[in-house]
Amino acid sequence: MSCKVVLAQGISASYREELKNTIKTRNIRPKLVGFLANEDPAAAKYAEWTAKTCAESGVEFELRKCSRNDLENKIVEANQDAGVHGIMVYYPVFGDRQDQYLQNVVDVSKDVEGLHHKYVYNMYHNIRFLDEAKTKKCIIPCTPLGLVKVMEYVGVYNGILPHGNRLHGRVVTIINRSEIVGRPLAALLANDGAKVYSVDINGIQEFHRGVGLKLMKHEVSETTLKVEDVLPLSDVVITGVPSPSYKVPSHLIRDGAVCINFSTFKNFDGDEIKKKAAIYVPAVGKVTVAMLERNLIRLYDYQAQDRASSTA
Repeated sequence: MSCKVVLAQGISASYREELKNTIKTRNIRPKLVGFLANEDPAAAKYAEWTAKTCAESGVEFELRKCSRNDLENKIVEANQDAGVHGIMVYYPVFGDRQDQYLQNVVDVSKDVEGLHHKYVYNMYHNIRFLDEAKTKKCIIPCTPLGLVKVMEYVGVYNGILPHGNRLHGRVVTIINRSEIVGRPLAALLANDGAKVYSVDINGIQEFHRGVGLKLMKHEVSETTLKVEDVLPLSDVVITGVPSPSYKVPSHLIRDGAVCINFSTFKNFDGDEIKKKAAIYVPAVGKVTVAMLERNLIRLYDYQAQDRASSTA
């Protein structure tokens, strides 16, 4: 069988080693606070992974459990605590627009998940830095960023091309258009030059930067295409359907495609997909947590720069 199965542990290893070395050699102790205000077992599991990974890396992690009605005040307290360098919330909490509001309660300087409106706006508009001097990169949501790193690792990105264009010519289908992962990921990949088919239950949208990447940021167009139309065209298929019963139809996958699953469920039939895909990544969770820690270190340094500037 010609399919190469690539595991998240191997992809995340170099990032985690770099994080550990940075923390150790610089003798720093960045602190991350996670808020758990729901009874979601998947969120509790993610919190366990986060705690374990942070302990191994040298990051101080504190899980704070509270009721959802107390969450806003608890976030504000953490915003004001100079000893807290990063804040994350295990969503969904209310599962509606109130969650979007809470994402913006988290101070932008401590938002390790990149969910604050400033980061979201910059991401969709292909603005990659927070400052004119381009010394502070924007924070990207952890799972979309992790998926970008997975694609870099397996060679989907073309390193010969300049940054920002390295997916030129690639066709990607993403089966998920959630506001947390699917839509941001489609924007990121389109901004890097790909033609992206974004699939959800309401239809398929196309994200792209035009012929020859003439646009500075991606644009979105509605299509009448169906999954059976776009899968055979796709160099990469990424799935995140939160259902144990959903399976991507393997017979539609292009021979030699890269297939990546970020759902907690197996969206690909493991045996069948190995007959079609060149590369199969069955899970990305460990890469996501590595990106979370990477974002934390970045925010730790930005906060140190801001303190230095204010005292200069």
